Amino acid sequence: MRTHTRRKTKTEFLWGITAQYRKRGEPWPASSKTIAAWAIEEGLWRPKPKNLIDQCASEIADAMREEFFTDAQGRKVRKKHAIRDIKELPDGRHEQLVLWVDIGDATHEQMLMAFQYRRKQVLGDCRQLRVDVASYNDNNNHGEYIEMSFDFTEDLVEMEQPTEYPGVTT
Repeated sequence: MRTHTRRKTKTEFLWGITAQYRKRGEPWPASSKTIAAWAIEEGLWRPKPKNLIDQCASEIADAMREEFFTDAQGRKVRKKHAIRDIKELPDGRHEQLVLWVDIGDATHEQMLMAFQYRRKQVLGDCRQLRVDVASYNDNNNHGEYIEMSFDFTEDLVEMEQPTEYPGVTT
């Protein structure tokens, strides 16, 4: 009887590299660059053409995420925004795409989709942070408790306050 073994996902493969890094007694905590350099040196990771395309795309996306301009009211505004789209492939399967739009020429519908997508990302990060904090609070061996607020109202107001005051020298 033939048994089917599931192939590791890319993420599982990379988790394995991190586990090997730690198992071999390499310095910890460590940066992802340190682990990557070790993995390449050990022959555990080699770039494939698809990986190079993915890496380039990731770097381009990071750069687009960091492009800002100053609007007419003096606010620093992100110029490029991501929207999710689903494309049907010829074989009937679906592929999720992330498309980029420019706030200066995107349609209202595109910007609405981009802002909703960003809000879901923020919410997902908050949900995971809440789970991580709860797990730490329930399981840490320090007998300590961390309280975390998810109401960002005061934080947003504080961040909008000026950081430079005319006529004041330090």
